[in-house]
Order: sequence, then structure tokens, then C-alpha cells
Amino acid sequence: MKLNAKQLRDLEHENDVILKKRFPVYLVLDNVYDTYNIGGLFRLADALAIEKLYICGESEIPPNTKIKRASIGTYKVVPWEYKETAIEAIGEVKNSLLQAKTNITPKIIGIEQTKHSTPYQDFRYSLPAAFVVGNETTGCRQEAIDACDAIVEIPMHGINLSLNVIISAGVVMYHAYNQLKLL
Repeated sequence: MKLNAKQLRDLEHENDVILKKRFPVYLVLDNVYDTYNIGGLFRLADALAIEKLYICGESEIPPNTKIKRASIGTYKVVPWEYKETAIEAIGEVKNSLLQAKTNITPKIIGIEQTKHSTPYQDFRYSLPAAFVVGNETTGCRQEAIDACDAIVEIPMHGINLSLNVIISAGVVMYHAYNQLKLL
């Protein structure tokens, strides 16, 4: 079932819409401050049918009015949870897969610019995966970067150093889905 923006906003209960298939993909927001970005990341999470979105640190959480508006109601249908730190969220992703006895270790992928980051299009993605994005000014905290198995970046050729967090997550995650033939 597909819902337009008005139908999503008017949705009373998340149980009214149950997505049959979710992909073993997680999105960890490390101190994302802008509520419109958080709402937009909920929309991305819904579009990609991810397993769970984690909001971490000093970020606002639903039912914040701006998140509600920017997410067009997708915060009601995307599984999400608040964690104090991205490290806690990453640990929960790893533990949940161990408890499910999958014997598959998720790949934790930071979307960040570092000395050791790989261009996103050169990276070989696999499932399950967790993508970690940081805040709009300082990016991911060092402890979150250190917890990642890999760091990917979007090459920037102009004078601007970075893209908006929603755009960055969307570019990288859609590329990963395409590479994994999930689209």
C-alpha cells in the first residue's frame, strides 16, 4: 500500500500500515540537530524500507512538531528508537543480529570525510549494514567513526566541503541498494 503526503499525515496509528518487507539496513543519526533533517531522514528510511532508524545524542525526537511536518508522518511507520550515543545504537544492531543467531556480522559504514575514507562508489556493500551519519556542522563524533568498519565519502569538487546530511545519506544508501540489486 502506498500513501500520499496527506494520507501519511492523517495516519492515526502506525499499526494501520504494516510494511511486509524490510531490508536488514539500519540508519544511525549521530547528534543530528536540525529537526527538518531528522524528518527528511525518516522519509529516506521509509523509502528504503530499512529495519530501524536510531536517533542518538542531543537530537530531537518525535513527536516534535517540525519532525512531524518534515517527515510527513513517516515517523509513525518507520521503526525507530532513541539511544544516548551512536555507540549504543551500533552495539544494539550487532547484538540483535547475534541474538537472532544469524552468524552474520553487520557492516557498520560511516558516511563522513576522513583521511581514510573511500569514495562511496568504490566501496563493496553487503547486508546487513548500518549507515552512520553525523550532525550538520561537525559530522560524526570520533567515537562513532572509530566504531565503523568502513568510512565512505562523496567526492566534493567545488569549494564547499560537504552536502546536506539527507542528501549524503540518500546518495550513498541508494547507491548501496542499487549495487545490492535491491531497487
